[in-house]
Amino acid sequence: MSILWAILLLAILVTVHEAGHFLAARLMKIEVREFAIGFGPKLLGWKSKKHETDFSVRAIPVGGYCAFIGEDDPTGESRDDPRAFPNQNVWKRLFVILMGPVMNFVLAFAVAAAFYWVSGVTTVTGIDPYIAEVMAAGPARDAGLQAGDRITGINGVNMMDGTFETLTGTLAAWKEGEPPLDLTVRRGEENLHLTVTPVWDEAEGKMRIGVTIGGTYRTESRPTTFLGGLRESAALCWNAAGAILRALKNLVTTGEGLDQTSGPVGIVSMVSSEVAAGGLSAFVQLLVLISINLGLMNLLPIPGLDGSRLVFGLVEAIRGKPVPPQKEAMVHLGGMVFLFAVMIFFTYQDIVRLFR
Repeated sequence: MSILWAILLLAILVTVHEAGHFLAARLMKIEVREFAIGFGPKLLGWKSKKHETDFSVRAIPVGGYCAFIGEDDPTGESRDDPRAFPNQNVWKRLFVILMGPVMNFVLAFAVAAAFYWVSGVTTVTGIDPYIAEVMAAGPARDAGLQAGDRITGINGVNMMDGTFETLTGTLAAWKEGEPPLDLTVRRGEENLHLTVTPVWDEAEGKMRIGVTIGGTYRTESRPTTFLGGLRESAALCWNAAGAILRALKNLVTTGEGLDQTSGPVGIVSMVSSEVAAGGLSAFVQLLVLISINLGLMNLLPIPGLDGSRLVFGLVEAIRGKPVPPQKEAMVHLGGMVFLFAVMIFFTYQDIVRLFR
C-alpha cells in the first residue's frame, strides 16, 4: 500500500503540473494536441470531440506531458499552421509555459494550508534522547547497553526532561575516583539497572561511555485559524524552497549530495518507506516538498524543461523576433535525450542501492 501511495503522490504532482499548462492553453485559446499522464504504452485514451485533444494515461507513472501542435518540430512541417504553438503570441506562450511550475507551488501551498486547518499546527516541545549506536568497544558495550535503549535516569536523577544536555552533561561531568554511574534504562517495555564507568576521550576532551546519542521529538498540535493556516503554509513552503535551492547550489558548486540524488525508483522507495512510518502526515509533507522541488527544477534553464522554453520566449520578446523554431526544437529535443539519460543513470543507481 505504501508503494501505491508513493505512485499516487507522483501522479498527483505530474497531473497538476501538466494541468497548469493545459488550463492556461485553454484560457489563451491555444490548441492542445495531447494531454498525457505517464510515459510509455497507452493504458487508457479518449479524444475530446470539441477540441480534438487526445487524453491518455500511460504505463510509466513518473511523468507526463501537454503537447501542442507544432511544438518541437525540427522539420518545420507545421510552420504555416496557424494553430502551431510557435505561431502564437509570445506572451501567451510564456504564460502557458510558466503555469506548469506555478501550479506546483499553488498545490504545495493549498495542501499545506488545508492540512494545518484540519490537523492543527504541530510544534516541537522537547526531545527524548536514546542510544543510537554502541561502539564496538568501550564502557557502554561492557555494561550491556544496546542501540535503541533509553537512559531514563542516572543516580536517581531524571534524564528525560526534554533535552540532550542533561544526559550528555551528566555523563561528561563524571570524575575519576567517583563511584560508577547507576543507569536506569528503558528497553522496550522493560526497565533495567546497569552500571557504567566513563573513560576520558582525549580527542573530545571529555568523559564518554562509547555511545552515539540520537533523539526523538516531542510534539503537540494546536488548532489554528484560517489566516494562521495560510501563514504556516507560506512559512513551510518558503523554508522548503530555500532548503532546496541551497542543496542545489551545493550540488552544483561542490558536488555535495550527489551520492544521495535519486531517480524515480529511489523517490518511490523513499516515499513509500516514509509514508509507512509516518502515515498521512508524512504523505502531506512529502507532497509539499516534492511539489516545490518539481516547480523549482522546471524553472531551471535546462534544455527540454520549462525554464529553457521561458528563456527562448524572453529572448524573442526582447529581440522582437523568435529564434528559428527548428533550431529551438533541436535544443529541446537534445535536452530531453540528456534528461532521459540522466534519469536512466539515477534509476540504475536506485536499483543498485535497493539490492544492497
